[in-house]
Amino acid sequence: MSKYEVGPHIQVEVDGPVRIVRLDRPEQLNATNHELHAGLAALFPQIDADGEARVVVLTGNGRAFSAGGDFGYLDELSRDPVLRSQTLAHGRQIVTGMVGCRVPVVAAVNGPAVGLGCSLVALSDIVFMAASAHLADPHVALGLVAADGGPVTWPLLMSLQLAKEYALTGDRIPARRAAEIGLVNHVVPDDEVLAQALDCARRIAALPQGAVEDTKRVLNLHLERAVLATLDFALAAEDRSFTSPELRANLDRLLAKQDQRKGP
Repeated sequence: MSKYEVGPHIQVEVDGPVRIVRLDRPEQLNATNHELHAGLAALFPQIDADGEARVVVLTGNGRAFSAGGDFGYLDELSRDPVLRSQTLAHGRQIVTGMVGCRVPVVAAVNGPAVGLGCSLVALSDIVFMAASAHLADPHVALGLVAADGGPVTWPLLMSLQLAKEYALTGDRIPARRAAEIGLVNHVVPDDEVLAQALDCARRIAALPQGAVEDTKRVLNLHLERAVLATLDFALAAEDRSFTSPELRANLDRLLAKQDQRKGP
């Protein structure tokens, strides 16, 4: 399978048995809009169906891995319940698609990974992170419930107390701190992050396929139990939070600042 149907903002490159997936809205720091979100939901079933795919490397084009949700998109979601329902369904598909993906996903975090970007890192199997990059999940600070990654998976990756701190405050987690607490595997020089992730992916791709995929499945059964126990409540709570007055006030403020920066 060589042709992936993932919309205009995701690039999939075939590199032998490795699939290099690049988030591609570089001028917007790969912030999530509807097309990118829908593309991610469609991606992992297609990876599974690609019989020649053995490992995925996930990264971002430009200066960021992903800067989270586009404010205009969040505004649309707060006003349009039909679009919001579709987007929450896509969120479920992203989480379950990554957790259930038969091949390992190696993240090359080339820059800031915020919001959904942070969730993609949390759902990856092995993570290489640029030394200057950071993670953050600012859902709560904005007025939203985070349903698609961090609070669902972080308690399996680090202590519950740290998961609560970073989920509730939205504080940035610098690369070195992320490695110390177990959120990423390796912190590397900025200009080496993709190369080192690809090297890891190629080493895994050269190993016996069935053993790799079944071992990943054994490990991810722990993650799948946590996801299935929390995801329905998390998505319902996020849906409610999109109509909160706190979110509305924050979006109005952020959109006004964005318009000021654009100028006349």
